[in-house]
Amino acid sequence: MTDPQDVEKHYAHGDLLGTIEAAIAKLGKSIDTITVDDLAPVDEFHIGGRLASEELLSQLSLSPESNVLDVGCGLGGAARFCADGFGCKVTGIDLTEEFIKTGQALCQWVGLEDNISLHHGSALAMPFDDNSFDAAYMLHVGMNIEAKADLFAEIARTLRPGGLLGVYDVMRTGPGELAFPLPWAANTETSFVVTAEQYKTAFEAAGLELTAERNRGDFALSFFEALQANSAAAGGPPPLGLHVLMGKSTPEKVKNMVANNVAHRIAPVELIARKL
Repeated sequence: MTDPQDVEKHYAHGDLLGTIEAAIAKLGKSIDTITVDDLAPVDEFHIGGRLASEELLSQLSLSPESNVLDVGCGLGGAARFCADGFGCKVTGIDLTEEFIKTGQALCQWVGLEDNISLHHGSALAMPFDDNSFDAAYMLHVGMNIEAKADLFAEIARTLRPGGLLGVYDVMRTGPGELAFPLPWAANTETSFVVTAEQYKTAFEAAGLELTAERNRGDFALSFFEALQANSAAAGGPPPLGLHVLMGKSTPEKVKNMVANNVAHRIAPVELIARKL
């Protein structure tokens, strides 16, 4: 059984908020002038960033009346996009306390603290009432959670009947040992990548009906190619980017992610389901 502290330790930075504030100064911005879009390169910690969030959330029938759950919210980047773009109320939960504290500050910077509530805790035991959300989503979360059936049972518990769930996770698409480190894990001890079929089995057990599925392997490769090209053209990474979260091992993690994807061992996959 994975120790949650091992997962949190993998993501912990130490001075994430201070690092982001210093980076936005290099962009000619301040905490008074920064926008949701300005923060997107650093606070959407998943393949494809803002575009991936937009394409997933656009499938969840969101409106200003929606009460939405962000499972494994990280810094709350997708939550801020959701609240800003769709006018929703968003509740997020994440295992990494530093992400939550940083995310709460970022929400205040962009004036969305009244629309977004971020909580430190486990997705396997969420402090939310039954049938309390109209929709839910998770972006690159399940790779750190071994108990997929428990995860989706807990999410389904909080969803209202008919509520939609959007999942965008890295999943197994073929055989072979994964090259580590990867963005979500330094080794196999905290990495639990499984097939889409295993996700769908967990959905069914939780009373969730699959309505759409899309392999995003080509999208991932294009994203990393653009990331590397932009960095090379600029002579290094921009002030704000995923390297802020992944640290000195960023080049190795990206290299391994691309290699695993090219070898068809893994790929990001979208799954949309409805609570029965």
